[in-house]
Amino acid sequence: MPREQDPEMSTLLKVENLTVTFGAQSVLRDISLEIAPGETLAVIGESGCGKTVLLKNLIGLIRPTSGRIFFEGVDIGTLNEAELAETRKNYGFVFQMAALFDSMTIEENLLFPLVQHTKLPRQEMMERILRLLDEVGLSTNVLPKRPAELSGGMRKRVGIARALVLQPKIVLYDEPTTGLDPIMTDVINRLMAHMARTYEITSVIVTHDMTTVRNVADRVVMLYPTARLKRNEPQILFNGPAKTIERSRDPRIRDFVFGDGSSRLKEK
Repeated sequence: MPREQDPEMSTLLKVENLTVTFGAQSVLRDISLEIAPGETLAVIGESGCGKTVLLKNLIGLIRPTSGRIFFEGVDIGTLNEAELAETRKNYGFVFQMAALFDSMTIEENLLFPLVQHTKLPRQEMMERILRLLDEVGLSTNVLPKRPAELSGGMRKRVGIARALVLQPKIVLYDEPTTGLDPIMTDVINRLMAHMARTYEITSVIVTHDMTTVRNVADRVVMLYPTARLKRNEPQILFNGPAKTIERSRDPRIRDFVFGDGSSRLKEK
């Protein structure tokens, strides 16, 4: 039986009326958005507004309470486990703290996806990881080391290289600059922009960092915690070009964008 196809095939990823609840708590409420091939989308918003939950839904790690997600026109909610695993090969995922395997060397970490999901000759695998290491600015000296022997910034670079090793169509970044100093934050931002251009990859970046939004994103979506929304108020406060969000007159958006917490000194 053929899978249900989304007619708008020019959209790589489409979220349609996505709602996610955990018990009585609503985390995402009627979210709809589209992501075009090659686009870099930043998803921002306060802690607890559902940004990471959205990422997990995009890759099928969490099933929504209601709504649908289409990847290349296919509703991923209709896929069985084997089909979903095959679809996930099109995704790369950069975790908040890199999430490298502590017991493995960097070489083993980078080889792991290739060994698990391809039948490439060992030489071709090594050529691919060496090329990616160079792209993220690391030398082969890191290959025999374990993650604990690297700095936070170096681990992030390895995480980006690992996310790209299967040559995905889309990379999901979960707070990629968290815990980094300003210089290394700029390095990671430059790397994300470089990789998106070089490999023509679609990127979705969950971040609190407005520097990332300004310097990397084409478009930005801002979510707001459902607990502070009125009954029928949309959860997406902003969905537009990254360069225009600072001109918004919505005080909730301005407080976040400019880091102004004066209105929130006393929580209700």
